[in-house]
Amino acid sequence: MIPLRDINPSRKKPYVTVLIIIINIFVFAFESVLPSNLTVSFIQFFGFIPHEFTKSISRMSIDYIGANIITIFTSMFIHGSFMHLISNMWALWLFGDNVEDRVGHFKFLIIYLFSGFIAAISHYLFNINTQVVTIGASGAIAGVMGIYFVLYPFAKIRTLFLLLWLPVFINIPAFIYIGFWFISQISNGILTLFGPVYGFGIAWWAHIGGFLYGIYIGRRLRRSYL
Repeated sequence: MIPLRDINPSRKKPYVTVLIIIINIFVFAFESVLPSNLTVSFIQFFGFIPHEFTKSISRMSIDYIGANIITIFTSMFIHGSFMHLISNMWALWLFGDNVEDRVGHFKFLIIYLFSGFIAAISHYLFNINTQVVTIGASGAIAGVMGIYFVLYPFAKIRTLFLLLWLPVFINIPAFIYIGFWFISQISNGILTLFGPVYGFGIAWWAHIGGFLYGIYIGRRLRRSYL
């Protein structure tokens, strides 16, 4: 099930959405030209590592805590592979323009960054001692999807299905497409509590936390427009 586009035109240009996408592409291009050992060091330095955050809290070091909080934000702009980057940026382009149109450029940027922060903390609460580095924009994008889910539940998502390798195009209401996506995140998140699952290394709880924060923001926005 591959989303191609949403049939939900926006009135204003999504400047911030485009800027975020450009920054992510630039960072990935920079990673790609680094020698492999430096790429690993780059990801370890700018990615968010829950174990390091736990150590900083246990030591009560303000500087150390601050440095780890900064990595929460820098990690949102780092991706581990081309497909990781493309899938995230496509989802941001798909849902970000309408949300930015609704809330305004500056507020959208703040919501995006804070969604990523909430997502990282959600992941941390379930993985406080893991030394696996967390990178990617998916937690922040999950927040954008949560807002879209509330504000535009009946917008149509043009979706590609493969039935016996034959392409089938269907328009699916956003609440169904995003709803199924969220159910898959919840299912996998719960399974990780009992051990590794398919897609091991994916921050399921970051997606869940970011999405729930987006739902909260979306509900507040909807009330303000009633």
